[in-house]
Amino acid sequence: MSLVLDPAAQDLLFREARTANTFTDEPVTDEQVQAIYDLVKFGPTAFNQSPLRVVLVRSAEGRERLVQHMAEGNRPKTATAPLVAILAADNEFHEELPALLPHFPQAKDMFFSERPVRESAAGLNAALQAAYFIIGVRAAGLAAGPMTGYDAVGIQKEFLDDDHTPLMVVNIGKPGEDAWFPRSPRLSYDEVITTV
Repeated sequence: MSLVLDPAAQDLLFREARTANTFTDEPVTDEQVQAIYDLVKFGPTAFNQSPLRVVLVRSAEGRERLVQHMAEGNRPKTATAPLVAILAADNEFHEELPALLPHFPQAKDMFFSERPVRESAAGLNAALQAAYFIIGVRAAGLAAGPMTGYDAVGIQKEFLDDDHTPLMVVNIGKPGEDAWFPRSPRLSYDEVITTV
């Protein structure tokens, strides 16, 4: 059975997409980011909790503050990407649940009254949304360079607060010269899928 999605779109989103390591200096506009969000906000999360929060780093001063918290190998590309997004999980997402889940507003207190439960749920569901975000960046014709090599405590103190946990930093832009490493192998269907 073939997929319904056009093969060119499949290539754009998955087969030809890679983690970008260099970028051109072409800016990423607010309109592009808005279009990305307007697409990916519809990706499902449990209880529609939508815990992903995004800090866009555009200014030279913000970039300088961020780069100092990145792992050594991630600093040059973060310093030169047109836009950098810090993706974080909001551990107080439950405060929005009455609006996001209007048919079941009691879910806020019934399931998420304790912080450890919220942190677990926020981490999982914000990670789902982070994946949607990367696909959205690709759908906008841009390249994404997601990274987890950074000082999480430093980024949290510098850009977030105690209620937000950083998940990843994503460089965004048009791919530059020698942007891609060679494609790494993937597991086969039989190595991943089991039928019982």
